[in-house]
Amino acid sequence: MNKRGHVLNALLLALGLGFVIEPGLDMATARTTAQITVPIVLGALFPDVDTAFGRHRKTLHSLPVLAVFVAYPIVFGNLQYVWIGVLTHYLLDVVGSRRGIALFHPLSDTEYGLPSGVTTSSKYADLVTVVITALELAAFWALHTYVVTLDLDLSAAVSEAAAGLGV
Repeated sequence: MNKRGHVLNALLLALGLGFVIEPGLDMATARTTAQITVPIVLGALFPDVDTAFGRHRKTLHSLPVLAVFVAYPIVFGNLQYVWIGVLTHYLLDVVGSRRGIALFHPLSDTEYGLPSGVTTSSKYADLVTVVITALELAAFWALHTYVVTLDLDLSAAVSEAAAGLGV
């Protein structure tokens, strides 16, 4: 997908997640949506920084980079929602585009993708983006409802776990 598709995905995702995390039509929902929008959009744009250096869809489109963004809020206590933008960027490139990404870079430059994608210049690119975003929202809703709340302050959870272990 192109930058427009990634921004569209991130904005729709942030709006939807605002309602998943804080259901309702009130100020709490608006505040939650405002808090998560910028980090998700920044995360969604970050992998394409590799167009300026490195090799696009390889250097910053890999599982080790995603692991850094997942671990960051656990270790440092901020940027809780940036990983969502990075993850959904990857999903959009793997599922929505024909080219795919090098998930295991720097160990392998093999690009992985699904045959379901379209070219970035396709007239169907926006439609594919919206469909993938809807599927991502359904997955995040299920994760939030049945596994772990997405509004969880990871740094506090890690601190509590460490205190429980006597660390």
